[in-house]
Amino acid sequence: MNEDGKSVGIVETQYFVFAHPPDELILESGKKIGPVTLAYETYGKLNAQKSNAILICHALSGDAHAAGFHQGEQKPGWWDDMIGPGKAFDTDKYFVICSNVLGGCKGSTGPSSINPKTGRHYGLDFPAITIGDMVNAQRYLVDYLGINCLLSVAGGSMGGMQVLEWLVSYPDRIRSAIPIATAIRHSPQQIAFNEVGRQAIMSDPDWKGGYYYGGPLPAKGLALARMIGHITYMSDISMEKKFSRRIKNGDSKDDTKFEVEEYLHYRGNSFVKRFDANSYLYITRAMDYFDAARGKFLWDVFKKNINVKVLVIAFKSDWLYPAYQSKEIVKACKIAGLDATYCEIDSTYGHDAFLLETEEQTHLIKHFLEKVKKGETTDEYEI
Repeated sequence: MNEDGKSVGIVETQYFVFAHPPDELILESGKKIGPVTLAYETYGKLNAQKSNAILICHALSGDAHAAGFHQGEQKPGWWDDMIGPGKAFDTDKYFVICSNVLGGCKGSTGPSSINPKTGRHYGLDFPAITIGDMVNAQRYLVDYLGINCLLSVAGGSMGGMQVLEWLVSYPDRIRSAIPIATAIRHSPQQIAFNEVGRQAIMSDPDWKGGYYYGGPLPAKGLALARMIGHITYMSDISMEKKFSRRIKNGDSKDDTKFEVEEYLHYRGNSFVKRFDANSYLYITRAMDYFDAARGKFLWDVFKKNINVKVLVIAFKSDWLYPAYQSKEIVKACKIAGLDATYCEIDSTYGHDAFLLETEEQTHLIKHFLEKVKKGETTDEYEI
């Protein structure tokens, strides 16, 4: 927990609408969609030179609300410990942007949005999207905000994939990149976990082929998908510390459950209240098909003579996105001649560490961003 910085306070989600017909957004599949809405939030102030902007990219279940508080709500944004005055992404120095991805369900255009051509929810009529499509949409937002070059783009897990996509597709639009607990491409095991989650959703009778809007939600299937996912976010050590084999007694013997079971049910049921099942299907598919290297070696797809500094962060207990995948990113950057720094944090939190290990990340990111601002060579770390 970062106690040095303060909250950015009350914030409001804003909405950017673009790609109005006939100038729809062209997706990597060749299909078009428009108009497109992106929900986004900003924290801090953009300087006169518009040189202090940082884009934060969220993970699978995240959204635009990364920091501060919405009016009347007690829960802060998902990365509040990292964004704010004095924090890793110091809003006294930087203008921080976070947008809900294309395909999401928290204000951005996705499967649960209304299809203007039919007047009904898109459902499975929503076109397939990629991480590249998400980043391309973000680029339109950055253009709208009048920013030619981002000081940095940062994110963990799927957010890290978006960071890599920026590094490959738009290196001239960023000065630095911070991919955290991520991969160049998914391994078969990572794809397998996502597929089990998708099958859980599609096996729910209330899913109805993706056209469940206006009726019962596929709550059991989505909750199960989240339970499966959440197991992969933790580590054996963190689960032992948090739950061990403790049992929580209910009203009867039939209600007796291990605490870990109770926790997973709580996580699953909470997720259903805030996330759309079809968005889960589309976004996990985008993650599985993502390949920053385009089937080649990553260093071969980097544009020549790019001047982008890279800070790659991994966590030793992360078995969902193990450290070797982060080291592959660093190796590619080094071969391509990029100024790349690698840090492996000795955390027991598993993949969730990118959300929880704020003190170590704050130290690293603060120092790295100061170096980027000054144009200095970055350092090597290992914690």
